[in-house]
Amino acid sequence: MNILDSVVAQAATIASIRRDIHAHPELRFEENRTADLVAEKLTEWGIALHRGLGTTGVVGILQNGTGKRSVGLRADMDALPIQEFNKFSHASRHKGKMHACGHDGHVAMLLAAAQHLAKHRDFDGTIYLIFQPAEEGGGGAREMIKDGLFEKFPMDAVFGMHNWPGGAVGRFAVSPGPVMASSNEFKITIRGKASHAAMPHNGIDPVPVACQLVQAFQTIITRNKKPIDAGVISVTMIHAGEATNVVPDSCELQGTVRTFTLEVLDMIERRMEQITRHVCAAHDATCEFEFRRNYPPTINSASEAQFARDVMATIVGADNVEVQEPTMGAEDFSYMLLARPGAYCFIYNGDGSHREMGHGGGPCMLHNPSYDFNDDLIPLGATYWVRLAQAWLGQDSKA
Repeated sequence: MNILDSVVAQAATIASIRRDIHAHPELRFEENRTADLVAEKLTEWGIALHRGLGTTGVVGILQNGTGKRSVGLRADMDALPIQEFNKFSHASRHKGKMHACGHDGHVAMLLAAAQHLAKHRDFDGTIYLIFQPAEEGGGGAREMIKDGLFEKFPMDAVFGMHNWPGGAVGRFAVSPGPVMASSNEFKITIRGKASHAAMPHNGIDPVPVACQLVQAFQTIITRNKKPIDAGVISVTMIHAGEATNVVPDSCELQGTVRTFTLEVLDMIERRMEQITRHVCAAHDATCEFEFRRNYPPTINSASEAQFARDVMATIVGADNVEVQEPTMGAEDFSYMLLARPGAYCFIYNGDGSHREMGHGGGPCMLHNPSYDFNDDLIPLGATYWVRLAQAWLGQDSKA
């Protein structure tokens, strides 16, 4: 691997920062300590910064030379409301909060790149270092954009990166087109009529109505959606009743819908509401149908994805840059890609063997209480950020 020596030299120091962040996780829009730490390091390295976008966001501004082009590099900062199982020394000190998705590592990789870029100034143009809050369900990217991210810091393209457990360290994945799904939630309340369970003919039972809906929704996937299009409907919660001998007067269904296109999403939402209202009517029940769209699909620009792939190949070799298999997970970097061209890639986090003694018994997967970021990724991820920014600005300044 073609890793920058200066990044390797500082890797242990940056890893200690990462572990400090891991030990002090902060949930969405509460990343005050993390933002302070980021701002402190950027200031120490002579990097201008702006704070407060999206509540706790930090943007570092690096300018050098006479180039007019600019690029944004983004890392997310927030943790998850999960109780950590790990017992190693840098495990979470805050009950019910944990860096179970590696955002601590994302911050560390971008900080390592920032340190190199600030020291060596081996680029021509402007680099914006975006430390974003509230990726986990808060739409922090959307909020930063609302607060003027791209107006205050006009950038020609924006790039993001996420660690991906399972693959060997030293490998990346990036591809054009949809790489992560839209995230949406639904809540359906079926209104029936309560009765004694021994005399159900005196009421309107919402429970069998709910059972029919769960089954009927799957026909949207198998019979309304084209087989080549991707879509998921998962009913994940059913709530009804308080006693075994009472037919409840209502039943509530909740769950999630994931798609790679807005066209499929529109169809699913429309058909779910139609089925809900007509099935309820067939049983003399009424209903309330709520459908909330959270994150849009994450869609990589073709030219920027290829550009990122080419940069990765110079670092780890073309054979170690994989096709990015789309996942039904969601990511609010999608909002940035709606506003600017760019690409979102995966950097493989290993098989979990990097964890120290005292890790939990579960797998080292994302959103798992036994997860930990692999510090071996810090030099590699930082090198990618540096080389990507240099190449992007260098190519554009010649264009």
